[in-house]
Amino acid sequence: MEGDRTDGRTPNQLRPLACTRSLLHRAHGSAQWSQGETIVLAAVYGPKAGIRKGENPEKASIEVVWKPKTGQIGKAEKEYEMILRRTLQSICLLTVHPNTTTSVILQLLPCAINASCAALVDAGIPLKHLAVAVSCGLTENGSFFLDPSRAEEQKMQAFAYMVFPNLPVSVLPDASSCKEDEPMEHGIITSVSYGAMSEHLIDD
Repeated sequence: MEGDRTDGRTPNQLRPLACTRSLLHRAHGSAQWSQGETIVLAAVYGPKAGIRKGENPEKASIEVVWKPKTGQIGKAEKEYEMILRRTLQSICLLTVHPNTTTSVILQLLPCAINASCAALVDAGIPLKHLAVAVSCGLTENGSFFLDPSRAEEQKMQAFAYMVFPNLPVSVLPDASSCKEDEPMEHGIITSVSYGAMSEHLIDD
């Protein structure tokens, strides 16, 4: 039957989700996010005084460090760092702790975004709102699978990773105040596609 999945899920069914916070005692915040057999551990350090050269000292800076499971960091990992940094900066209230840097260390998309968001909350970093990431894959017969497993990924023709904001409610420590000059995000925050996904969507 078209659309059948090896693990018995329907095409639009997610794998079981779980999140645990405060696992790393030396980090200011940490979270483990799991989707099925995919597990990501994110650590947050900061905010620390100072920012990188060329950045706005009136705002906080987010640094993302991607740790590959094996080997050296490559072009793909650099791209992941850029995507994650852009996404996390869009949900953080950067004017609450100006001239500081917060470092986020992790691996794996899109679970990394979910884990990062939970770790930022655990560290007490002021956020405009939470963010939720999900992936979908396009099969050779044109079916879309939500949250493909690793086994399914090997057979996919294309992938798309999307990040959405949750309800526009700030996630702030008690001592912080919401900054009205930092607008909330609406719609898709980040969208990344690989393979023939874009062409397929245009044809439809």
